[in-house]
Amino acid sequence: MVQSSSNRYIAIGLMLFALFFGAGNLIFPASMGQAAGENVWWAVLGFCVTGVGMPLLSIMAMGYSGCNDLEEAAGRVHPLYGLLFTIVVYMSIGPCFAAPRTGTVAYEIAVRPFLGSDATGGAMTVFLIVFFAVAFWLAATPSKLVDRIGKILTPALVATIAILVVKSVMTPLGEIQAAGTAYTTPLVATVQGVIDGYNTLDAIAGFVFAILVVSFIKDTGIVEPKQVMMQVYKSGFVAVVLLGIIYVFIAKIGAESVQAIGMKDTGAPILTESARLLLGNFGAVVLAVIVLLACLTTAIGLISCCATYFRKLVGRGSYVAWCAAFSIMSLLVGMFGLKTIIVSTIPVLMFIYPLSVVLIVLLFLDKFYDGRQCVYVWTVAFTFVMATINGMETAGVNLGTFAQMLKDYVPLHTLGMGWIGFAFVGFVVGMIWKSVFPAKAA
Repeated sequence: MVQSSSNRYIAIGLMLFALFFGAGNLIFPASMGQAAGENVWWAVLGFCVTGVGMPLLSIMAMGYSGCNDLEEAAGRVHPLYGLLFTIVVYMSIGPCFAAPRTGTVAYEIAVRPFLGSDATGGAMTVFLIVFFAVAFWLAATPSKLVDRIGKILTPALVATIAILVVKSVMTPLGEIQAAGTAYTTPLVATVQGVIDGYNTLDAIAGFVFAILVVSFIKDTGIVEPKQVMMQVYKSGFVAVVLLGIIYVFIAKIGAESVQAIGMKDTGAPILTESARLLLGNFGAVVLAVIVLLACLTTAIGLISCCATYFRKLVGRGSYVAWCAAFSIMSLLVGMFGLKTIIVSTIPVLMFIYPLSVVLIVLLFLDKFYDGRQCVYVWTVAFTFVMATINGMETAGVNLGTFAQMLKDYVPLHTLGMGWIGFAFVGFVVGMIWKSVFPAKAA
């Protein structure tokens, strides 16, 4: 029994991988691969920083912090900030962006190609209703998530991806072309890859999924904090290693596909047409299975996490009722279509990702500055300024001459990373404040 429990992290890690690996994890690496061309491996390196490294760090940070949930962790800045930040995170990975995206990507890749010219808005509506009904049914019994996802759906998902990957290695679609304008040099490609990795939403989701992981680990009988933390680390490592391997090969398929299918606007047609060329009509079926499993497992996890948090926050309604509510909201947002969801997501990501990265770093460094709130406050406050500006600029808000000043005087701002310098300054100010104003005696 002990051995079985100690190895439980493998099943939990597979479940965690399946929860992470959804819509964005499929379409964005493929699109990036096409655009990056000869600099694809530099772009993949950057993509893995935010698409692999940051999710692992967010899981580890939650395990290391000992916090019971994201609200408690972010609440180290201020309780109100903790509440608002957590709500924004859950709504982003839930019914506003990530959850609806799972349904729309599944439709665009797994269903629409088979409908041809007969595809209509009504067909998408019917599909989304069925998709979120199944997601609701599986999410409504969270105690069975590990067995259903970690032991059944994930192996099937990995097996179907392996078929496509092996074929792409044996018979590449074509030669890798010149890099696009956003990936002109190795350095630029790496930085752009980092920003591309934002689209996965995984660093943000890692905060939330970590709570699920801790819960499942404790259910095995492991309750000692250090042992729980090690199990969290092991489970997270299993998940992100699988993510990283798949990102490499999906980006490779995208980079080699330009000669055969031309440049595409999104990753959905890249994957669809590449699968047809690599495996014929059977390839389309294989891809449909990959997408349906990946998107469904992610939708299940997101609905479950959102239902758990908001039931606790509001203090009313059953878990099943909250699952139903978030499934319906995700369905309604999904009906706006994939393109609308992607465009709407980017400004929010440019705002929330810097704040998430800073929180991860602060949680790890907590003991270095004795957990003083002033360090959290100053660092987050400075980061918040640039995160807000990033979001506004991405949303198309005209900042006039102020925008030019930022480009001229804020390092890395033109690359979307100007917040890093601000965060560092905020941290330094917080440390100075800590030294000047000692903590009050209890």
